Amino acid sequence: MNTSLDIATLRLRYQSGELTPLALVEELLARMAGDDSHHIWISRLDADVLRVYARNLEGRDIASLPLYGIPFAIKDNIDFADLPTTAGCPEYVYTPERSATAVQRLIDSGAIPLGKTNLDQFATGLNGTRSPYGACRNSFNPDYISGGSSSGSAVAVALGLASFSLGTDTAGSGRVPAAFNNLVGHKPSCGALSTRGVVPACRSLDAVSIFALTAEDAERVLAVAAGFDAEDEYSRPLAPHGFDFGRAAGFRFGVPMQKDLEFFGNVEAKRLFGEAVARMKSLGGTPVEVDLAPFLDTARLLYGGPWVAERYLAIREFFDAQPEKVFPPVREIIAGGRDVSAADTFAHLYKLRAFKRVCDAVWNDIDVMLTPTAGTIYRVDEMQADPIRLNSNLGYYTNFMNLLDLAATALPAGFQSDGLPFGVTLISPPHQDGPLLHLASRMQLALGG
Repeated sequence: MNTSLDIATLRLRYQSGELTPLALVEELLARMAGDDSHHIWISRLDADVLRVYARNLEGRDIASLPLYGIPFAIKDNIDFADLPTTAGCPEYVYTPERSATAVQRLIDSGAIPLGKTNLDQFATGLNGTRSPYGACRNSFNPDYISGGSSSGSAVAVALGLASFSLGTDTAGSGRVPAAFNNLVGHKPSCGALSTRGVVPACRSLDAVSIFALTAEDAERVLAVAAGFDAEDEYSRPLAPHGFDFGRAAGFRFGVPMQKDLEFFGNVEAKRLFGEAVARMKSLGGTPVEVDLAPFLDTARLLYGGPWVAERYLAIREFFDAQPEKVFPPVREIIAGGRDVSAADTFAHLYKLRAFKRVCDAVWNDIDVMLTPTAGTIYRVDEMQADPIRLNSNLGYYTNFMNLLDLAATALPAGFQSDGLPFGVTLISPPHQDGPLLHLASRMQLALGG
């Protein structure tokens, strides 16, 4: 029988002596043997190296290491000192001397790194098909997309190869794959996890995200990985959250007005979202209709404004020298950032400021907002035939998040009749990571009950 990889189960088994990190590593090596038909991995640690990580934990105090023997995967735009970083482009590859801050903190707490996972090239996409390492396949039905850009990170956890994984999230990359693979995907408050050692997408907006089996697991990983990093100019410590709506008997939650709900013809997703709203009410929540229009207006700025210039800036030297090595949809998006003027940039910054003022006022009336994570899901062949438009549909509920400096937790919300999972997202102002994860945990328990 396969060992359950949720952190609580593993810790109990380690503490009882029933399991050792080395025994778990051997089991995981057996699980990962054979063909990687889902296209999860770009590179993996050698078996002997994994065994060394496991043996180094022997004799250590489990209580002093919050992630003792917990296996995790790393999106391949995040540095790990023992493996190359490709960002989904083999010609871009480099081998870092240091691991990213977030990765090192996890290893120092006893976690065992397994390898680097597949992604939409240069973290540009929400679907998981834009990779020369193969389109990453959905963990429930390989004919469907995994979601992206953190595709392999999500599928590794969903298929029982890792307890948790790191992704990145600029436009939804840490939430959409969670929805499509029945996981929790936490996009922390911007700056909570250091982005030092991360290949930037939009450096001013990037966040390192966490995929986990449960909200409780995500909170445990967040507690270890978060923290101020003086080497990251965008780092900031998490502030106290105040009122914990996630554990309160009563709270107010925003729900988009009917005019703003979009499921792209997916009636199953519409039904499941209605059930999620009812679940929130059963937990003591009072629904409040929210006009999503200013949030959607903000979302359009991400690819229709100067932020695409950040994507170009991040890889400018490589892009100018070898544009043909970049996947066509990714190349088209990044090339759009070449000619953005300073005047246009400021014009959009002013526009964002105005939108943010309107959106911020929403939080005067609610504690948290509930939306679908994505309105629908697509088959791999559908996505590859219409990559820009369908990818844009996937970002309908996600693209505004970092522009507005919000925190979010994606969580499972049931299954369509065809067996594919559906997910919803809880959204709050920054520094409310704890309450978000507490409410997500209650929602997961209510769904399971």
